[in-house]
Parts: sequence; structure tokens; C-alpha cells
Amino acid sequence: MGRGRVQLRRIENNIRRQVTFSKRRTGLLKKAHEISVLCDAEVALIVFSNRGKLFEYSSDSSMEIILERYERKSYAERQLASSGSESQANLSLECSKLTSTVEAIQRNLRQFRGEELDTLSLRNLQLLEQQIANSLKRIRTRKNKLMHESFSLLQKRERTLQDQNNMLAKKLKEKEQTPTEHVPQELRNLASSSSSSSPPSIQPPATVQFPSLTIGGSYDEAMEGTNRKAQFNLNLVPIP
Repeated sequence: MGRGRVQLRRIENNIRRQVTFSKRRTGLLKKAHEISVLCDAEVALIVFSNRGKLFEYSSDSSMEIILERYERKSYAERQLASSGSESQANLSLECSKLTSTVEAIQRNLRQFRGEELDTLSLRNLQLLEQQIANSLKRIRTRKNKLMHESFSLLQKRERTLQDQNNMLAKKLKEKEQTPTEHVPQELRNLASSSSSSSPPSIQPPATVQFPSLTIGGSYDEAMEGTNRKAQFNLNLVPIP
């Protein structure tokens, strides 16, 4: 049967308590030395007996150095904890302020839209009206400025297009006045060579024999007046 759990409680017998303290103290110091050597750790152990006697152990560093390091570390942790709590409180306060600001802005926006006006006094309504009038004035000023800039840009584009149109019309007129300038060089060379050379001789067509036809007669035309006399005698000779 295994050992049961030992209940830890104060030893009432003084002699047994002193013996147990001596044994456990020795084992505790031994364990502190082992962890210091095996794990390369800085260990400081302080034990006071019930009679107020001091027992201590420190690793290679002195007890004062280890305690000073402990004081710096614990102080830094306490400062961090206190600053963390203060920063948390500051964040909570800032969050509440921002929440109130957001609610006020949303309420103002609703009032600008004409909502929730029942709670406003006459003075507040006049101030709200003045704010809206100032806002409309600024909006109209900005709108007029943008419209003027847009109109100026359109006028500039119109002048540019007009200049381009005039330039194209001028080029078209020059082309109409000098059409020969655009004739290819080969055609102009061909025309000049053909004008310099003599025209080719045209051979008369060959005569064709037809049946003989004898036409005889006289034609007398009076030179005075409008009466004219003409006589024709046609003798047809049959073809043999």
C-alpha cells in the first residue's frame, strides 16, 4: 500500500520542530545550490528561524547585488502596474469624452436636417438659421467658382478648336489653288516627255473600190436677190 498524503501542519513538539527545521533547511540550501549550478541561475535564499536566527545562501554573486537587482525589478513592475491602472483610467475618461462629442455632433446634424427642433429656444433657432445661411453662402461661392473655371476651360477648348478649324480650312484652300503640286512625279515626267516628242504620223486608210457613179450638172446661183437656180443632171450607169 502506498504512502498517503501527509498533512502539513505545525509541529507542536519543540524538539521535533527544531530537528525538522534543521533537516529541511539543509535540504533547501542544497536544492538552491543545485539549481544555481545546473541552470546557471542567480539564487538568493534567506531563512529566519522561529527564534530569529538568519540563514542565507547566494550564488556566485553577492547577496547585496541580487537584492539590489530584485529591488529594481520589483519597483519597475510596480511602476508599470500603477501606470497601467492610470492609463486605463485615462482611457476610460477619454472614451467618455469622445462618446459625448460624437453624440453632440450627431444631434447637430439632425438639427441641421430640421429634426429634433422642439428642444431649441428662440436664440438657438436663430443661431442655427445663421449657421445654415453661412453654409449656403459658402456652398454657392464654391459652386460659382467651379462653374466659372469650367466655363473658362470650355472657352479655351473652343478657341483651340477654332484655330484648328482655321488651319484646316487654309490647308484645304491651298490644295485647291495648286492641284498640280499633288500630281505624282511619274505622271509629270510622262507628260513632259510626251509634249517634247513629235506626234506620230497617221497613215491614210486604204481606198475601197465602189461601183462607178457619174454625177453631172450645173449650179448657177444668182448673186443678186434671194432667187437661186440650180440644175442637176444625174446619169446612172449600170454596173456590168
